[in-house]
Amino acid sequence: MPLEYRHAPRDLSDRVAYGLTKMLRFFADVFFRKRYGHRAVVLETVAAVPGMVGGMLNHLKSLRRFQDDRGWIHTLLSEAENERMHLMTFIAVAKPNWFERGLIILAQGIFFNAFFVLYLFAPRTAHRLVGYFEEEAVISYTSYLNEIDAGRLPNPPAPEVAIEYWKLPADATLRDVVIVVRQDEAGHRDVNHAFAEELGRKPRGGRRLTDPDGKSELAPEA
Repeated sequence: MPLEYRHAPRDLSDRVAYGLTKMLRFFADVFFRKRYGHRAVVLETVAAVPGMVGGMLNHLKSLRRFQDDRGWIHTLLSEAENERMHLMTFIAVAKPNWFERGLIILAQGIFFNAFFVLYLFAPRTAHRLVGYFEEEAVISYTSYLNEIDAGRLPNPPAPEVAIEYWKLPADATLRDVVIVVRQDEAGHRDVNHAFAEELGRKPRGGRRLTDPDGKSELAPEA
């Protein structure tokens, strides 16, 4: 998908996910404004939750149904790990204060439990929600990049953790980090929108299929 891709809400599930995303985006904009590094620290803490929750619940479903997960577990857990590395990177950049650390604990506690319940009862909406979250993340990192390019925000050397994780050049800067993180978020956006589409397909013969002609399978039954 192109970097600027946006999924238009089509039904009630999409509209609920979209509305929640825009509401949370409003509060994030009010609280953080253009403090993009600090915004990233708090939001990446939350962003690392859905993949772990989805991976865990699909793992348990696979166990109790004696059914292959078709690659979902690995994909979701890899997403969670990638988002965690985003957090480790921006902690080195923004150096959160005690208030922001407290906010992280509160946000993670609330969001983990809320997302767990949502995924348990409405996994399609949960994946759509993450897809919309990632769309907003792409927008935020693009704005962050624009501020750096305009000289309104500093462009210090990239943290060592980022250089090692993304295999960046030794002279990489924060700008390089923002670009690769934005690309990660675009990838997570596409995967979660695809998972939502998969869960929205009507089952044929007791299984859900990834493509209309029924040749490939991806997800366990919802």
